[in-house]
Amino acid sequence: MSEFPIFLKLAGRRVVIVGGGETATRKVRLLARSGAALVVIASQATRELCAAAAEGRLALELRPFDPADLAGAALVVAAPEDGDAEIAGPDDATVAAVSAAAQAAGIPVNVVDRPGLSTFLMPALVDRAPLLIAISSGGAAPVLARSLRAWLESRLPARLGVLASFAGRLRRAVAGALPATTTRRRFWEALFAGPVADAVLAGREDAAAARVDAALASADPVAAVDRAAGRAADGVVHLVGAGPGDPDLLTFKALRVLQEADVIVYDRLVAPEILERCRRDADRIAVGKAKGRHSVGQAEIEARPVAEAAAGRRVVRLKGGDPLVFARGGEELDALKARGIRVEVVPGITAALGCAAAAGIPLTHRDEAAALTLITGHGKDDREPAVDWPALARGSSTLAVYMGLTVAGRIARRLIDHGLDPATPVAVIVSGTRADQEVRTDRLGGLGALAAGLVAGGDPGPALLIIGTVARRAVASAPTPPLAAAV
Repeated sequence: MSEFPIFLKLAGRRVVIVGGGETATRKVRLLARSGAALVVIASQATRELCAAAAEGRLALELRPFDPADLAGAALVVAAPEDGDAEIAGPDDATVAAVSAAAQAAGIPVNVVDRPGLSTFLMPALVDRAPLLIAISSGGAAPVLARSLRAWLESRLPARLGVLASFAGRLRRAVAGALPATTTRRRFWEALFAGPVADAVLAGREDAAAARVDAALASADPVAAVDRAAGRAADGVVHLVGAGPGDPDLLTFKALRVLQEADVIVYDRLVAPEILERCRRDADRIAVGKAKGRHSVGQAEIEARPVAEAAAGRRVVRLKGGDPLVFARGGEELDALKARGIRVEVVPGITAALGCAAAAGIPLTHRDEAAALTLITGHGKDDREPAVDWPALARGSSTLAVYMGLTVAGRIARRLIDHGLDPATPVAVIVSGTRADQEVRTDRLGGLGALAAGLVAGGDPGPALLIIGTVARRAVASAPTPPLAAAV
């Protein structure tokens, strides 16, 4: 991020607005809600600003700007107007002088629609006081930020601020009953997800308070609110599919458990952008694997979530794609169940679906492929997988190969030896669905050389092979031989 968001306490502090037109009036309306002592400096002002000054809600000084006006100011806003505005705002020279004076004095300054003259940007705000949501596009697309604000306004409960205030009144009592930070956090998460929050949002605060009092008076307050919210208070492991890489392909349920987890155990194929969606204070444990470079053995990978869950923590075992499709999720699921750990699988979009869609390949097509077969390039202990090569070579289905880049030549030879046409189209999708996605196409006879070229420069990233006539439809990202003549 290029700007760091903060919330300033302005109550009773001097805030100077230079300009008296409609733009300045809008900023005054917003800043007045902070309780700031507003001073407006302008050559002329709207009726609304004049009325506010007459009522003592702000100080209005109808004169040119003077740098001395900024003495003691906590914040400065300069509000130029469009050329056809009824009331003229400060001209370019004035707003430049305001910006220069404020920066020289170390005072935050915003010049409306002039990010180059501003040291802070005014966000679009969703106000559910004391809960505030600030949205900024960094000055690039303010209309988009306002549209997002409108979208949020229409979806957030009107009494959300009341719920925040209700929680604020309980903080001391909850802290006294639950001194451990982790336990306290779980109490609040369950409270906000259950009937206590529902009661507050429905205007029944007395009923909500009675529920909280009963929970805090119980032997296990966390368990009490967990039960009320339909949650379990003991440790749990979620096997979560992170999808092929694009964070927007995470499911809603995956996002929720990522935000609730105490521990994230993640593998190499999980994109950094997805880790950004995890709760920031969760412990993160990397257990990455790459071919020939196993930083953590499978036995240890299985043991870590068990130990964390046994200690009562909520664990997310985050795996690329879908956890039960060539991700060894089945082995980890068995290990957890064998040790009596509560476990839930949260499916993800598997690589074959996500990468093919990103490359423009229909995995099935009534004219070309009536079936889809998923295989892995590596069996247990990196042995060749036990697959029915003659059946795969019949060419009646699309073949999607996971983790097959380094053995692509061998796979091509097996298929050709069992009768599949060497001219069959193939596509190699590297880092599918991500910003650096690369798609290469060729014929089956050239797959080995294509894959070797990709591997020669080092680890190119997660790759998926698609073999079948539908692969000719791929939108390639590098020059490749034409495929039309081959089919």
